[in-house]
Amino acid sequence: MWLTGCAAEAKEPDCFYFAVTSNRVYLSSVLNKGQQILETLRAEAQALGFHGLAVAAVPLALRGAYYQEWIAAGKHGTMSWMERNNDRRLHPERLIAGAEAKSIIVLALNYYQPDPDRNYRIAKYALGDDYHNFMLRRLKRLCRILRDEYGGEQRPYVDTGPLLEKPIAEAAGLGWQGKSTILIEPKRGTWSFLANIVTTLELPTGEKSKDRCGTCTRCLDVCPTRAITAPYQLDASKCISYLTIEHDGAIPLEFREAIGDRLYGCDECLDVCPWNKWAVPTEEAKFAPRELPSLCEMLAWDEATFTQRMQGSPMRRLKWRRFRRNICVVLGNVGSAEDQSALQSVAAGGDALLAEHANWAIEQIQSRC
Repeated sequence: MWLTGCAAEAKEPDCFYFAVTSNRVYLSSVLNKGQQILETLRAEAQALGFHGLAVAAVPLALRGAYYQEWIAAGKHGTMSWMERNNDRRLHPERLIAGAEAKSIIVLALNYYQPDPDRNYRIAKYALGDDYHNFMLRRLKRLCRILRDEYGGEQRPYVDTGPLLEKPIAEAAGLGWQGKSTILIEPKRGTWSFLANIVTTLELPTGEKSKDRCGTCTRCLDVCPTRAITAPYQLDASKCISYLTIEHDGAIPLEFREAIGDRLYGCDECLDVCPWNKWAVPTEEAKFAPRELPSLCEMLAWDEATFTQRMQGSPMRRLKWRRFRRNICVVLGNVGSAEDQSALQSVAAGGDALLAEHANWAIEQIQSRC
């Protein structure tokens, strides 16, 4: 008998039909509940400013061998945190202690806006307030809704914790990883913050996005330091974002001129992506650009002033020393004779690393004058 409880004289096809029908009813109930959860979440997420929401089922394939080879080759530079917790990074179903995650909810929030008119550039994501804290608060609200109305266990992540956000977003159907390795959303482009909720709830999933980069190589061609070494291959240790944000020591001489006017981060490979023709300015007020003075005025800040002026900004993570190092490099590339006195003050200070960068900048300015 196909189903326990069928009468002995019943025909197998009838019992089989009953079993299949029962399973369909159960699956339909599960899917309907999952769809209801997603509809609730989408409405709440949209009210909180997120423009995209998609779901990936776990476990999922995350190119673990490639990631480990990338780390072994030192392509992550000095970002040693990327070497840790790879048992969970490559197996996100293990992220909830004492339980097995079933789904990852991926959310996207638009941060695009034009660059302010000044003689130095800051990556668009860092023009306003730091996204981590306020996005995490919004994710926690969504987690409370899930817990209170549908049960399960949830863990929110905003660019923190051992998660490979972009491959997960691609698996969820939110977009695809372009040749620059940045996530590209159709009808949106490259300008999205990603956030994740790992949950034990089993939710309806999206289909993996199709790669639509085609023959385009704009991101590879424009990279100032050739950090995109091949399609879908990034050497982070050469990337200007890494060098000006993550790297703690001296900026290698071979990359200083390529940094140009970029004080913090780099948007070159994002700016040139043709899918950005659909980009629209963010409506998030917290991303409004901060008013900042000239490079020389910021170079003269003491540590207390830097801390006070950068309160709530992503740039505060640089700390005062790296901030001044970056200013010296930018002044070396775009500064004029009038900027030399500010650089000479740094060169005469007691910090050998800053003095070396300031002297390099002075030499660069003098070579142009």
